[in-house]
Amino acid sequence: MKRNLTAAVVASALLSCSAFAQAETFDLQQLIAAAKQEQPITVYASTGKIVQQAKAFSEQYGLQANGVKADAPQIIEIISREAQAKNVRADVAIVEDAPAGMTQLLNKGYVQSWVPDDLKGSIPARYQDPLTVVLAPNVFAYNTTHHATCPVTNLWQLTEPAWRGRVAMQDPTSKPAYTDWFSQMETHYDQQMRDAYQQQFGKPLQTDEKSATAAFVKALAGNGVLLTHSDNDAASAIGAPDGKTDFVGLVSTAKFRDNKQGMKLGLCSGLKPFIGWNYPSLGVVATGSKSPNTAKLFIHYLLTAEGIAPQGVDGKMSSNPAVKLPADEASGIEKYRGELMEYLTATAKEDWKSRQDWQDIWSLNYKK
Repeated sequence: MKRNLTAAVVASALLSCSAFAQAETFDLQQLIAAAKQEQPITVYASTGKIVQQAKAFSEQYGLQANGVKADAPQIIEIISREAQAKNVRADVAIVEDAPAGMTQLLNKGYVQSWVPDDLKGSIPARYQDPLTVVLAPNVFAYNTTHHATCPVTNLWQLTEPAWRGRVAMQDPTSKPAYTDWFSQMETHYDQQMRDAYQQQFGKPLQTDEKSATAAFVKALAGNGVLLTHSDNDAASAIGAPDGKTDFVGLVSTAKFRDNKQGMKLGLCSGLKPFIGWNYPSLGVVATGSKSPNTAKLFIHYLLTAEGIAPQGVDGKMSSNPAVKLPADEASGIEKYRGELMEYLTATAKEDWKSRQDWQDIWSLNYKK
């Protein structure tokens, strides 16, 4: 027994040394020193907060980073053209369209994914290949003037006559994140959708569709959904303080900040099988960047509480679970994080391939 105990202690010590050595492979000070020898960097993202983040990064490290807001297709186009012309000027991109970023940038070698060694033990493996920097929750919301709590408890209720014409969301035919949501539901969560149907109607789902998700999408599209051109429009329909029509629907958590200006958005916590989903934004470094160390330092910075803070006020979550949302974040999503459907980038390429299929299902079944 004594021999076994000694062996266990030695093994434990070796394991600790190994873990320590692994942690020591990343030297932040060396990275900073190397970055100080490089040119300023340009960082693209789909949020205007990137300007503020780049400025804060510059001040913290005595470097220069320029933040530029552009939507995901623009970012992909810019990086692709620069790579093809061998004239790389963009250094870092936060790409909020994961399937497109993987297919059109990573697969072609135009960008690279880099995970800081000192954070590999903190960031879940599912967010490391490629690196997801931030998760943006899209959630179901209701009007707190009309209801004390969310008036729906099961997603399938939104397909019933009682909610005909009273669900508001952006048009899936022009919002790829929504078709990606459908694809992810079918691939990873179809049984939960099937179970939710039985919970709501007290009988198993009988359908000729290829999946419970497809049956749900078809039924939802046929229930007179109010389709909007923007998140703002969806939020206004749902949360207007003087709204006469009682809507529920999908919005980003950022819209809950408008409650300070009189909006009445409430989070549909407890909704089964989930209250919404987390959409990933990839953090990538341009291949051929003239300032690769500064670019890596910026990626590292975004994975810290200071780096992600400007987006945290919108309810956007760091892929680093050690970083929590601000206590005064308007939607309260941190408390219900476990109720969100988790987007798995492992199958993002399938989401890319199936976008047109899901758009067709929606378009063919949509009725006002």
